[in-house]
Amino acid sequence: MRGLALVIGFLAAIAAPAVAQDAPAPTRTVAPVEVAAGFDVPWSLAFLPGGGMLVTERGGRLWHLPAGRAPRRQVAGVPQVAAIGQGGLLDVVVPRDFARSREVLLAFAAPQQGGGAGTALAAGRLSRDGARIEDLRLLFEAAPGARGGRHFGGRVVEGPDGHLFLTIGDRGDRPSAQDLSTHNGSVIRVNRDGSVPADNPFVGRDGARPEIWSYGHRNPQGAALDGQGRLWVHEHGARGGDEVNLIRKGANYGWPVIAYGRHYSGARIGEGTHKPGMEQPAFYWDPSIAPSGLVIHSGRGAPGWKGDFFVGSLKFDMIAHLRGGTTTMQEVARLQSPETLRVRALREGPDGALWIVSEGRGAIYRLAP
Repeated sequence: MRGLALVIGFLAAIAAPAVAQDAPAPTRTVAPVEVAAGFDVPWSLAFLPGGGMLVTERGGRLWHLPAGRAPRRQVAGVPQVAAIGQGGLLDVVVPRDFARSREVLLAFAAPQQGGGAGTALAAGRLSRDGARIEDLRLLFEAAPGARGGRHFGGRVVEGPDGHLFLTIGDRGDRPSAQDLSTHNGSVIRVNRDGSVPADNPFVGRDGARPEIWSYGHRNPQGAALDGQGRLWVHEHGARGGDEVNLIRKGANYGWPVIAYGRHYSGARIGEGTHKPGMEQPAFYWDPSIAPSGLVIHSGRGAPGWKGDFFVGSLKFDMIAHLRGGTTTMQEVARLQSPETLRVRALREGPDGALWIVSEGRGAIYRLAP
């Protein structure tokens, strides 16, 4: 019996999540350099081969910033968006085969009948002059839609095998994140043409949406691959409980049954912090930092950053620098400057620099390693 108890204790220990730190990490003052300004609620950026980039504004505009000193231009042909609350034109991704396909991926809040909206994913070809999106086609749209302007998620990641991941929030309908008949509160996975991969975990299950890869999420607004090709997501908690999660096929991340932190009212959330069959975060913040944007650094141009996580904060106007694994992750520094006002998105640049989309400043900055 003593041996069995030791085994149970060992298993409990290795299953324990990383805990929130007792105090924030030290603040490190940084000096990002302004690259472009004058945007109206910028949400994301993506780099184009050979220089230049694309920038989304939540209100529905896509901008092409050519390499060099050529002026920016608004790109025509983007999808119609539901610019309500947190919804609008969200993420932009330039896939690895852009040089051949010229395809661009756009996540957005799609207007739906009855005044609702759903997180959607579209693809189209960027014209040679960068002036318009051609042959736009819808790859995915969350169903059923929902009214209101909360919790769209909206981050897109191209997987190692070419599949596309899209994060979707619970749209303010908490129980729907546990309901596999809706896309709310999930990470979905589709093929490049929008079809459903045959190895998705819920294919063939009665009543389940086959696009779902993981579920039980509140509002995931950061997503990235690590050096092993694994998908990580961070998501907003309520009053505390922002999480960093390693995403596993078919896994349930607990919202709103388990969570760290409390409701904004101060009331307890669900059943506590643990439940069998529900995942634990690798790291969480309490109080909430309102995370948005995620970079897991490759180490290119910055060997000391290899494998480190960088998470933007909308609430505390900084970038959280995290280091460690699934059970040892810790926040080691908070990078802060006047330019880190409401950090909405982060990207690793071709040279390893950290590129910052400041919603509060309406600008894009580059932070050298």
